[in-house]
Amino acid sequence: MREFKAFMRHLYGAGILFFYYLKWPIVLGLPVLYFYLGYKRNIWLDILWIYCFGLIIKDFVVMFLRYKRGEKVWR
Repeated sequence: MREFKAFMRHLYGAGILFFYYLKWPIVLGLPVLYFYLGYKRNIWLDILWIYCFGLIIKDFVVMFLRYKRGEKVWR
């Protein structure tokens, strides 16, 4: 059981790093692949794109709410 929990913590950490660094390239790059380079549509990449787009929207909402509460100042 301890090994499973350790595996899940590693998987969770890898997921955080993956989506932290790759959400913008996925959201901007996938339409380029589809519309300009002629790649065939893939349902799994479409789901990944929607998830990354949702994460970007969440980041903007959190940033706006922190700004409204006075926790962060835009400079």
